[in-house]
Amino acid sequence: MTPKCLSGKTALMKQLVRKTRRLVIRPLEIKDYEAWKKANLGMSKPQNTWDLGPRSPHELKRSDFKRILGAQAEKRKRDFFYDLAVFNKSGELIGGVSLMEVSRAISQTCFLGYRIFNGHWGQGYAKEAVKAIIDIGFCDLKLHRIEAGIEPNNTRSLRLAKSLKMRREGVKKRALFLRDTWIDLVIYTLTCEDVGRKFNTKGLVSKRRM
Repeated sequence: MTPKCLSGKTALMKQLVRKTRRLVIRPLEIKDYEAWKKANLGMSKPQNTWDLGPRSPHELKRSDFKRILGAQAEKRKRDFFYDLAVFNKSGELIGGVSLMEVSRAISQTCFLGYRIFNGHWGQGYAKEAVKAIIDIGFCDLKLHRIEAGIEPNNTRSLRLAKSLKMRREGVKKRALFLRDTWIDLVIYTLTCEDVGRKFNTKGLVSKRRM
């Protein structure tokens, strides 16, 4: 069952958690160190252009993990980047989902990210996890628009966006500098109205003057 939206900062942090049929989506905590280390040690080398593969063993110290937790907490505090872990019901860390570069003011939007570790591909976990973080974005973070930018030849992600009924809005030319070149992105989006939520525009300023 999807939890009701709450208000206030304390309530928000409690609500950055979703339990789906097979998964638990939540912020990483210090107690997750061993699961994080095990996930990285057990991951295969990168399987395609977009698969990051595991961290190197010398990056898996507890101190490294603490730095990651601190950086994630700081970005959440700034309401800028929400990076959540994906666990299966056995407590195994199998990936992550994120809402990135949150913009408030008159746009109330963010970018969507996801990663399922390559040993868990082909089981529908990405769709299950992304649906959960989309709900967090619209329900708990009160966003109006969530945008996914996908490379044109990333067929897996394109299929995922379509399966989530995201709307294709076109191609953003030379949008990102990756792998030593400028790449295009196919833009897919959802607004809260697309999933049956009404956005509260109270307090937003629709006109600006110098």
